[in-house]
Amino acid sequence: MFGAIEAGGTKFVCAVGQDIHNIVDQLTIPTTTPEETMPQVIEFFKKYKDSLKAMGIASFGPIDINEKSETYGYITNTPKIKWRHTDFLGWLKKEIPNVKLTWTTDVNGSAYGEYTVREDVQNLVYYTIGTGVGGGAVINGQLLQGKTHPEMGHVSVRKQLDDTFEGVCPTHGDCLEGLVSGPAVEARMGMPSKEIPEDDQYWDLQSHYIAQSMLNTSLIMVPEVIILGGGVMKVPGLIEKIHEEFMELNRGYAPINSVEDYLVLPQLGDSAAVVGCIAMAQDSLTK
Repeated sequence: MFGAIEAGGTKFVCAVGQDIHNIVDQLTIPTTTPEETMPQVIEFFKKYKDSLKAMGIASFGPIDINEKSETYGYITNTPKIKWRHTDFLGWLKKEIPNVKLTWTTDVNGSAYGEYTVREDVQNLVYYTIGTGVGGGAVINGQLLQGKTHPEMGHVSVRKQLDDTFEGVCPTHGDCLEGLVSGPAVEARMGMPSKEIPEDDQYWDLQSHYIAQSMLNTSLIMVPEVIILGGGVMKVPGLIEKIHEEFMELNRGYAPINSVEDYLVLPQLGDSAAVVGCIAMAQDSLTK
């Protein structure tokens, strides 16, 4: 059996499965504090401690992924104050020993999940546009990680000249996350994205900023596909607007045969990270 933890900013999804196609048990737990949430996580997995071989964990961040670091396995300087400097892996190792653990970001987990269900794709990028904006990548079948993990949501974009919105990112203000995340939409428009009519002109501006970042990603990383997930991307018609903006900004430079097949919504929907965690757990036993 293989375990999965999708540790999100609002909820934890814990799952156990025989493989990515056979999830046998799953539990959703609110993300409150480590002292409240982690014991519930441990209790769920202890039922399977005798059959669990490996576990994949995909967590909100920033996190420490450097195995040589003293704080490897920690959630670090997250905006969620109560989770700062939490020894996530240490907690699991103490309570559920003898289980191999694989540790990455929540969006990397989603990227790996989508990678596992896409035949003949070795290079992809996954963005989530929701409470925050994050990006993960699989390059030649491997998660892209270096000294730390990618922070694609904090890149700069060129603002429209008449756009005076300062953004909501506490660090960078009007970075990509500061301009297009769910909280940014609500701060600018006074309502959540799901309440804004799909024909509102605001979506032209939103799609323009997202398309800019997608073009930058295309030119730097040359993926075979870019996947756009997260709650904001559930707005009807938004993906089509991004297609239009992307093609206009690209001007035929990047060789994109079909933008509809290149900038896509997730095949796995909200299950991408759980599937990715199960796949990472399986793969860890062969590496």
